[in-house]
Amino acid sequence: MERDHRIAETLTAAARQLSARLATLSFAPPVSHTYDPLTYAREPHESYLRRYAAGRRRVVFLGMNPGPFGMVQCGVPFGEIAAVRDWLGIECAVRKPALENPWRPIEGFACTRSEVSGRRLWGLFRERFGTAECFFREHFVANYCPLAFFERGRNLTPDKLPAVEAAALQAACDAHLKTLVTALQPEWVIGVGAFAETRARDALAGTTVRVGRVLHPSPASPAANRGWAKAASTQLRTLGVWD
Repeated sequence: MERDHRIAETLTAAARQLSARLATLSFAPPVSHTYDPLTYAREPHESYLRRYAAGRRRVVFLGMNPGPFGMVQCGVPFGEIAAVRDWLGIECAVRKPALENPWRPIEGFACTRSEVSGRRLWGLFRERFGTAECFFREHFVANYCPLAFFERGRNLTPDKLPAVEAAALQAACDAHLKTLVTALQPEWVIGVGAFAETRARDALAGTTVRVGRVLHPSPASPAANRGWAKAASTQLRTLGVWD
């Protein structure tokens, strides 16, 4: 796999800059707690960047934001624990956030709940490519927004934020996405779901990057529950991303 550690270093610095910028934002009720895994799960997140973002990638898959039992726990996008530990080969210490949500405690790699979206996403890549190294030769997986929002135990997605709060969040996340794309130089950015596709189109307007979309693998989606891997693979072949 192509290695250029300068790219990983650029993205590590960009993630830290994004985290610092987002720390200045505040979110009104019904948001009761906000998690930024780029801080308390920095070690596994940066391990992921060093191992898998050290080179140009033809395709970047872009998710919305961390799931409560995935990236929230381990710092890796769509980070279903078993996939991150056993397929990506990453297992690092995860600290506690400054303000822990008692309804959604941080257990790190000890979390026994499965993030269904991540299990489906990484499961497809494992089935098609076999090894993580083979997948990451041309692909990378990122999240548009690194923050997770909660109303006590309920997960709140960033598309539900008030316009004023969303504008400040999107300004920071758009800038970070542009940095990521400049570093990885992908031909394609594939939004995992409609929100990520829309944000990518807006942020990357005027560039040569092609933007597409696959169905989100969330268990809340009836279409995804009818066979997400087959549906996503068909969409990627139709776009010309996969053959």
